[in-house]
Amino acid sequence: MPPGSDEDLLDQVHHYVLPAMQKQGPVVAWMVNDTGFVKKGTHSVGVTRQYCGQVGKVENCRTGVSLSVSTAAASLPIAWRLYLPELWTKDRKRRKATRIPDDIVFKTKPEIALQQIRAALDRQIPSAPVLADAAYGNHTKFRKGISDLGLLYVVGVQVSTPVWKPGQAPLPKRKWKGIGRPTSLLRRVRRHHPISVHELAMSLSSSAWRTVVWREGTRKTLRSRFAAVRTRPAYRDYWSGRPHPEEWLLIEWPSSETKPTKYWLSTLPIDSKLSDLVHWAKHSWIIERDYQELKQELGLGHYEGRGWRGFHHHATLCISAYGFLVAERSRFSRSARAGRVHLPSPETLPFRARGGPDWHGTA
Repeated sequence: MPPGSDEDLLDQVHHYVLPAMQKQGPVVAWMVNDTGFVKKGTHSVGVTRQYCGQVGKVENCRTGVSLSVSTAAASLPIAWRLYLPELWTKDRKRRKATRIPDDIVFKTKPEIALQQIRAALDRQIPSAPVLADAAYGNHTKFRKGISDLGLLYVVGVQVSTPVWKPGQAPLPKRKWKGIGRPTSLLRRVRRHHPISVHELAMSLSSSAWRTVVWREGTRKTLRSRFAAVRTRPAYRDYWSGRPHPEEWLLIEWPSSETKPTKYWLSTLPIDSKLSDLVHWAKHSWIIERDYQELKQELGLGHYEGRGWRGFHHHATLCISAYGFLVAERSRFSRSARAGRVHLPSPETLPFRARGGPDWHGTA
Protein backbone atom coordinates (compact mmCIF):
# COMPACT_ATOMS: atom_id res chain seq x y z
CA MET A 1 0.00 0.00 0.00
CA PRO A 2 1.61 3.31 -1.03
CA PRO A 3 2.31 5.99 1.60
CA GLY A 4 -0.56 8.27 2.54
CA SER A 5 -3.26 6.03 1.05
CA ASP A 6 -4.85 4.83 4.31
CA GLU A 7 -7.41 7.66 4.40
CA ASP A 8 -8.18 7.10 0.70
CA LEU A 9 -8.77 3.38 1.22
CA LEU A 10 -10.99 3.95 4.27
CA ASP A 11 -12.93 6.46 2.17
CA GLN A 12 -13.49 3.78 -0.48
CA VAL A 13 -14.53 1.30 2.21
CA HIS A 14 -17.20 3.59 3.62
CA HIS A 15 -18.49 4.37 0.10
CA TYR A 16 -18.92 0.61 -0.41
CA VAL A 17 -20.30 -0.34 3.01
CA LEU A 18 -22.48 2.60 4.06
CA PRO A 19 -25.14 2.18 1.34
CA ALA A 20 -25.56 -1.47 2.37
CA MET A 21 -25.90 -0.46 6.04
CA GLN A 22 -28.46 2.23 5.18
CA LYS A 23 -30.73 -0.33 3.51
CA GLN A 24 -31.50 -1.53 7.04
CA GLY A 25 -32.04 2.00 8.41
CA PRO A 26 -30.55 5.50 8.53
CA VAL A 27 -27.33 6.58 10.23
CA VAL A 28 -28.27 7.30 13.86
CA ALA A 29 -24.92 8.10 15.50
CA TRP A 30 -21.29 9.02 15.05
CA MET A 31 -19.19 7.37 17.73
CA VAL A 32 -15.80 8.51 19.00
CA ASN A 33 -13.74 5.92 20.80
CA ASP A 34 -10.23 4.64 21.31
CA THR A 35 -8.87 1.18 21.86
CA GLY A 36 -5.62 0.09 23.48
CA PHE A 37 -3.08 -2.55 22.52
CA VAL A 38 -0.98 -3.90 25.36
CA LYS A 39 2.67 -3.82 24.33
CA LYS A 40 5.91 -4.55 26.16
CA GLY A 41 9.05 -2.49 25.68
CA THR A 42 9.54 1.15 24.69
CA HIS A 43 10.42 1.03 20.98
CA SER A 44 7.06 0.36 19.28
CA VAL A 45 5.57 3.59 17.95
CA GLY A 46 3.35 5.40 20.46
CA VAL A 47 3.82 2.95 23.31
CA THR A 48 3.70 4.38 26.85
CA ARG A 49 1.93 3.81 30.17
CA GLN A 50 -1.64 5.04 29.75
CA TYR A 51 -5.24 3.95 30.32
CA CYS A 52 -6.06 0.80 28.35
CA GLY A 53 -9.74 -0.13 27.97
CA GLN A 54 -8.80 -3.70 27.05
CA VAL A 55 -7.60 -4.38 30.59
CA GLY A 56 -9.48 -1.58 32.38
CA LYS A 57 -6.43 0.07 33.95
CA VAL A 58 -3.23 1.99 33.24
CA GLU A 59 -0.90 -0.28 31.29
CA ASN A 60 2.04 -0.14 28.89
CA CYS A 61 0.21 0.12 25.57
CA ARG A 62 -0.48 2.14 22.46
CA THR A 63 -3.86 3.56 21.54
CA GLY A 64 -5.77 4.13 18.31
CA VAL A 65 -8.47 6.82 18.10
CA SER A 66 -11.37 6.15 15.77
CA LEU A 67 -14.63 7.62 14.47
CA SER A 68 -17.43 5.21 13.56
CA VAL A 69 -20.80 5.68 11.88
CA SER A 70 -23.70 3.59 13.08
CA THR A 71 -27.21 2.61 12.10
CA ALA A 72 -29.47 0.91 14.63
CA ALA A 73 -28.08 -2.48 13.60
CA ALA A 74 -24.50 -2.01 12.40
CA SER A 75 -21.50 0.28 12.68
CA LEU A 76 -18.22 0.85 10.90
CA PRO A 77 -14.99 2.74 11.73
CA ILE A 78 -14.42 5.39 9.04
CA ALA A 79 -11.32 7.08 10.51
CA TRP A 80 -8.36 5.73 12.45
CA ARG A 81 -5.20 7.31 13.89
CA LEU A 82 -2.59 6.42 16.44
CA TYR A 83 -2.51 8.65 19.53
CA LEU A 84 1.10 9.80 19.79
CA PRO A 85 2.03 10.86 23.35
CA GLU A 86 3.80 14.21 23.70
CA LEU A 87 7.04 12.58 24.84
CA TRP A 88 7.13 10.74 21.51
CA THR A 89 6.61 13.87 19.44
CA LYS A 90 9.67 15.45 21.09
CA ASP A 91 11.95 12.39 20.78
CA ARG A 92 13.82 12.79 17.49
CA LYS A 93 15.61 9.47 17.81
CA ARG A 94 12.44 7.45 18.26
CA ARG A 95 10.62 9.46 15.60
CA LYS A 96 13.32 8.59 13.08
CA ALA A 97 13.45 4.92 14.11
CA THR A 98 9.67 4.48 13.72
CA ARG A 99 9.41 6.79 10.65
CA ILE A 100 6.84 9.16 12.09
CA PRO A 101 6.00 11.78 9.40
CA ASP A 102 7.46 15.23 10.00
CA ASP A 103 4.02 16.89 9.98
CA ILE A 104 2.73 14.81 12.89
CA VAL A 105 2.66 16.97 16.03
CA PHE A 106 1.19 16.34 19.45
CA LYS A 107 -2.60 16.31 19.60
CA THR A 108 -4.76 15.18 22.47
CA LYS A 109 -7.28 12.41 21.83
CA PRO A 110 -10.21 14.90 21.77
CA GLU A 111 -8.28 17.03 19.25
CA ILE A 112 -7.71 13.98 17.03
CA ALA A 113 -11.39 13.08 17.30
CA LEU A 114 -12.51 16.59 16.32
CA GLN A 115 -10.19 16.46 13.33
CA GLN A 116 -11.81 13.17 12.26
CA ILE A 117 -15.30 14.64 12.71
CA ARG A 118 -14.44 17.66 10.56
CA ALA A 119 -13.09 15.36 7.85
CA ALA A 120 -16.29 13.27 7.96
CA LEU A 121 -18.38 16.41 7.45
CA ASP A 122 -16.16 17.45 4.53
CA ARG A 123 -16.78 14.02 2.99
CA GLN A 124 -20.54 14.63 3.38
CA ILE A 125 -21.17 11.50 5.42
CA PRO A 126 -24.78 11.59 6.74
CA SER A 127 -24.55 13.42 10.06
CA ALA A 128 -25.96 12.24 13.39
CA PRO A 129 -25.46 12.94 17.12
CA VAL A 130 -21.89 12.36 18.31
CA LEU A 131 -21.43 9.83 21.12
CA ALA A 132 -18.32 9.56 23.31
CA ASP A 133 -17.30 8.48 26.79
CA ALA A 134 -16.04 10.70 29.60
CA ALA A 135 -12.45 10.72 28.32
CA TYR A 136 -13.77 13.01 25.58
CA GLY A 137 -16.94 14.47 27.11
CA ASN A 138 -15.02 15.86 30.08
CA HIS A 139 -13.34 18.36 27.77
CA THR A 140 -15.34 21.56 27.33
CA LYS A 141 -13.41 22.39 24.14
CA PHE A 142 -14.39 19.04 22.65
CA ARG A 143 -18.08 19.56 23.38
CA LYS A 144 -17.95 23.14 22.10
CA GLY A 145 -16.12 22.00 18.99
CA ILE A 146 -18.92 19.57 18.17
CA SER A 147 -21.55 22.27 18.66
CA ASP A 148 -19.58 24.74 16.54
CA LEU A 149 -19.71 22.19 13.71
CA GLY A 150 -23.51 22.14 13.96
CA LEU A 151 -23.73 18.64 15.44
CA LEU A 152 -25.57 17.36 18.53
CA TYR A 153 -23.89 15.19 21.15
CA VAL A 154 -24.47 12.76 24.00
CA VAL A 155 -21.19 12.40 25.90
CA GLY A 156 -20.15 10.96 29.23
CA VAL A 157 -18.80 13.26 31.93
CA GLN A 158 -16.95 12.74 35.18
CA VAL A 159 -18.71 12.66 38.54
CA SER A 160 -17.07 15.96 39.58
CA THR A 161 -18.15 17.93 36.49
CA PRO A 162 -19.49 21.34 37.68
CA VAL A 163 -22.98 22.46 36.64
CA TRP A 164 -25.54 25.00 37.76
CA LYS A 165 -28.71 23.89 39.48
CA PRO A 166 -31.74 23.77 37.16
CA GLY A 167 -32.96 27.30 36.51
CA GLN A 168 -29.73 28.89 37.74
CA ALA A 169 -26.88 30.59 35.87
CA PRO A 170 -23.78 32.59 36.85
CA LEU A 171 -24.36 36.13 38.04
CA PRO A 172 -24.02 38.88 35.43
CA LYS A 173 -21.01 41.19 35.31
CA ARG A 174 -20.58 43.74 38.08
CA LYS A 175 -22.21 47.10 37.53
CA TRP A 176 -19.53 49.65 36.66
CA LYS A 177 -19.29 52.47 39.18
CA GLY A 178 -17.19 54.71 36.99
CA ILE A 179 -13.94 53.81 38.73
CA GLY A 180 -11.33 51.45 37.31
CA ARG A 181 -11.71 49.27 34.25
CA PRO A 182 -15.21 47.89 33.46
CA THR A 183 -15.47 44.09 33.61
CA SER A 184 -17.45 41.83 31.31
CA LEU A 185 -16.90 38.58 33.21
CA LEU A 186 -19.62 36.47 34.82
CA ARG A 187 -19.59 35.99 38.58
CA ARG A 188 -20.23 33.43 41.26
CA VAL A 189 -20.38 34.12 45.00
CA ARG A 190 -20.43 32.10 48.19
CA ARG A 191 -24.21 31.60 48.16
CA HIS A 192 -24.51 31.32 44.41
CA HIS A 193 -22.10 28.82 42.90
CA PRO A 194 -22.18 25.65 40.79
CA ILE A 195 -22.27 22.12 42.18
CA SER A 196 -21.00 18.78 40.86
CA VAL A 197 -23.25 16.53 38.80
CA HIS A 198 -23.11 14.08 41.70
CA GLU A 199 -24.43 16.69 44.14
CA LEU A 200 -27.20 17.57 41.73
CA ALA A 201 -28.13 13.91 41.30
CA MET A 202 -28.32 13.36 45.05
CA SER A 203 -30.58 16.40 45.45
CA LEU A 204 -33.27 15.07 43.09
CA SER A 205 -36.51 13.75 44.54
CA SER A 206 -37.50 10.11 44.19
CA SER A 207 -40.16 11.08 41.62
CA ALA A 208 -37.43 12.25 39.23
CA TRP A 209 -36.20 8.69 38.65
CA ARG A 210 -37.73 6.30 36.14
CA THR A 211 -36.87 2.79 35.02
CA VAL A 212 -36.03 2.68 31.30
CA VAL A 213 -35.48 -0.36 29.07
CA TRP A 214 -33.05 0.37 26.22
CA ARG A 215 -32.53 -2.97 24.47
CA GLU A 216 -32.68 -6.73 24.68
CA GLY A 217 -29.33 -8.19 25.69
CA THR A 218 -28.11 -11.67 24.86
CA ARG A 219 -29.19 -12.97 28.27
CA LYS A 220 -31.68 -10.47 29.62
CA THR A 221 -33.55 -7.25 29.02
CA LEU A 222 -31.31 -4.28 29.79
CA ARG A 223 -32.93 -1.72 32.09
CA SER A 224 -31.91 0.75 34.78
CA ARG A 225 -33.08 3.89 36.62
CA PHE A 226 -32.48 7.27 35.03
CA ALA A 227 -33.23 10.94 35.59
CA ALA A 228 -32.75 13.87 33.22
CA VAL A 229 -32.71 17.59 34.02
CA ARG A 230 -31.90 20.78 32.13
CA THR A 231 -28.76 22.46 33.42
CA ARG A 232 -25.84 24.66 32.40
CA PRO A 233 -22.24 23.38 32.44
CA ALA A 234 -20.15 25.66 34.65
CA TYR A 235 -16.54 24.80 33.83
CA ARG A 236 -14.54 28.09 33.95
CA ASP A 237 -17.53 30.20 32.94
CA TYR A 238 -16.13 32.93 35.21
CA TRP A 239 -13.69 33.67 32.36
CA SER A 240 -16.57 34.27 29.98
CA GLY A 241 -18.99 37.10 29.31
CA ARG A 242 -21.96 34.80 28.81
CA PRO A 243 -23.02 31.50 30.37
CA HIS A 244 -22.77 28.13 28.65
CA PRO A 245 -26.02 27.16 26.88
CA GLU A 246 -28.51 25.02 28.77
CA GLU A 247 -28.45 21.30 27.93
CA TRP A 248 -29.52 17.92 29.24
CA LEU A 249 -27.84 16.16 32.15
CA LEU A 250 -28.67 12.45 32.08
CA ILE A 251 -27.94 10.38 35.19
CA GLU A 252 -28.02 6.62 35.71
CA TRP A 253 -28.62 5.21 39.20
CA PRO A 254 -29.23 1.44 39.18
CA SER A 255 -31.55 0.34 41.99
CA SER A 256 -28.87 -2.09 43.17
CA GLU A 257 -26.33 0.72 43.74
CA THR A 258 -25.95 3.12 46.67
CA LYS A 259 -25.16 6.11 44.41
CA PRO A 260 -25.41 7.14 40.74
CA THR A 261 -22.96 5.40 38.45
CA LYS A 262 -22.87 7.36 35.16
CA TYR A 263 -23.49 10.87 33.88
CA TRP A 264 -23.92 12.34 30.38
CA LEU A 265 -24.33 15.84 28.96
CA SER A 266 -26.40 16.19 25.81
CA THR A 267 -27.49 18.87 23.36
CA LEU A 268 -30.40 16.82 22.07
CA PRO A 269 -33.56 18.97 21.63
CA ILE A 270 -35.35 20.27 24.71
CA ASP A 271 -38.44 18.17 23.88
CA SER A 272 -36.45 14.90 23.83
CA LYS A 273 -37.97 12.06 25.83
CA LEU A 274 -36.03 10.36 28.61
CA SER A 275 -36.10 7.12 26.62
CA ASP A 276 -34.47 8.90 23.65
CA LEU A 277 -31.65 10.25 25.82
CA VAL A 278 -31.04 6.79 27.26
CA HIS A 279 -31.14 5.20 23.81
CA TRP A 280 -28.29 7.39 22.53
CA ALA A 281 -26.28 7.23 25.75
CA LYS A 282 -26.34 3.44 25.66
CA HIS A 283 -25.84 3.01 21.92
CA SER A 284 -22.05 2.93 22.24
CA TRP A 285 -22.23 -0.80 23.08
CA ILE A 286 -22.19 -1.42 19.34
CA ILE A 287 -18.65 -0.09 18.92
CA GLU A 288 -17.40 -2.38 21.69
CA ARG A 289 -18.77 -5.26 19.60
CA ASP A 290 -16.89 -3.91 16.57
CA TYR A 291 -13.57 -3.85 18.39
CA GLN A 292 -14.17 -7.31 19.80
CA GLU A 293 -14.61 -8.72 16.30
CA LEU A 294 -11.80 -6.63 14.83
CA LYS A 295 -9.35 -7.83 17.46
CA GLN A 296 -10.42 -11.44 17.87
CA GLU A 297 -11.58 -12.43 14.39
CA LEU A 298 -9.73 -10.06 12.04
CA GLY A 299 -6.37 -9.58 13.76
CA LEU A 300 -6.44 -5.89 14.64
CA GLY A 301 -4.51 -6.63 17.83
CA HIS A 302 -1.94 -8.89 16.15
CA TYR A 303 0.32 -6.23 14.66
CA GLU A 304 3.90 -6.80 15.85
CA GLY A 305 5.71 -4.08 13.94
CA ARG A 306 7.17 -0.90 15.41
CA GLY A 307 6.62 1.68 12.67
CA TRP A 308 4.00 4.42 12.16
CA ARG A 309 3.12 3.44 8.61
CA GLY A 310 2.82 -0.27 9.34
CA PHE A 311 0.54 0.34 12.33
CA HIS A 312 -1.89 2.35 10.19
CA HIS A 313 -1.70 0.04 7.16
CA HIS A 314 -2.49 -2.98 9.34
CA ALA A 315 -5.51 -1.27 10.92
CA THR A 316 -6.78 -0.07 7.53
CA LEU A 317 -6.69 -3.59 6.09
CA CYS A 318 -8.45 -5.03 9.16
CA ILE A 319 -11.17 -2.36 8.96
CA SER A 320 -11.54 -3.02 5.21
CA ALA A 321 -12.11 -6.71 5.84
CA TYR A 322 -14.57 -5.88 8.61
CA GLY A 323 -16.39 -3.48 6.28
CA PHE A 324 -16.88 -6.30 3.78
CA LEU A 325 -18.43 -8.47 6.50
CA VAL A 326 -20.70 -5.62 7.63
CA ALA A 327 -21.87 -5.07 4.05
CA GLU A 328 -22.59 -8.78 3.55
CA ARG A 329 -24.52 -9.03 6.81
CA SER A 330 -26.54 -5.95 5.89
CA ARG A 331 -27.88 -7.74 2.82
CA PHE A 332 -29.98 -9.99 5.07
CA SER A 333 -33.12 -9.04 6.97
CA ARG A 334 -32.95 -8.39 10.71
CA SER A 335 -34.64 -11.72 11.49
CA ALA A 336 -32.18 -13.59 9.29
CA ARG A 337 -29.22 -11.85 10.97
CA ALA A 338 -30.61 -12.68 14.41
CA GLY A 339 -30.73 -16.37 13.49
CA ARG A 340 -27.29 -16.67 11.91
CA VAL A 341 -24.84 -19.15 13.31
CA HIS A 342 -22.05 -17.61 15.38
CA LEU A 343 -18.58 -19.09 15.50
CA PRO A 344 -17.23 -19.47 19.04
CA SER A 345 -15.02 -16.56 20.09
CA PRO A 346 -12.15 -16.55 22.56
CA GLU A 347 -12.92 -15.46 26.09
CA THR A 348 -12.93 -11.66 26.25
CA LEU A 349 -11.27 -9.50 28.84
CA PRO A 350 -13.67 -7.38 30.91
CA PHE A 351 -14.27 -3.89 29.50
CA ARG A 352 -14.43 -1.05 32.05
CA ALA A 353 -15.94 2.09 30.57
CA ARG A 354 -14.32 5.37 31.48
CA GLY A 355 -16.42 7.79 33.42
CA GLY A 356 -17.71 5.25 35.92
CA PRO A 357 -17.49 5.75 39.68
CA ASP A 358 -13.97 4.29 39.86
CA TRP A 359 -12.46 6.24 36.99
CA HIS A 360 -10.82 9.64 37.17
CA GLY A 361 -10.10 11.56 33.97
CA THR A 362 -9.06 15.03 32.94
CA ALA A 363 -11.63 17.79 33.44
